[in-house]
Amino acid sequence: MAVHFELIEKEEIAQLSFPKVEVLNDAKEIQQRLSDLSRALSLGNLEHSKIKIYFEDNESKKVVETTVWGLTDQRVILKQGNVIPIHRIIRSA
Repeated sequence: MAVHFELIEKEEIAQLSFPKVEVLNDAKEIQQRLSDLSRALSLGNLEHSKIKIYFEDNESKKVVETTVWGLTDQRVILKQGNVIPIHRIIRSA
């Protein structure tokens, strides 16, 4: 069964609401997510490359194509100060 992700613009992220619940259940998936996000940060800073971030807010699964500008313990920082909580990210590519 294919999962549908709604494509949104990064400017729309500020209006979204994110629950505090982790979207991933497997420790290996969580570790892979952090590794992928670190790579995305390097690509964003060095090559200004865009990636797709697949995540879930309180309503549905979404995807945004953007450049990662920063990474904290809890959030991915995008252009214009938009943030996505790491615990709501399913994967990045």
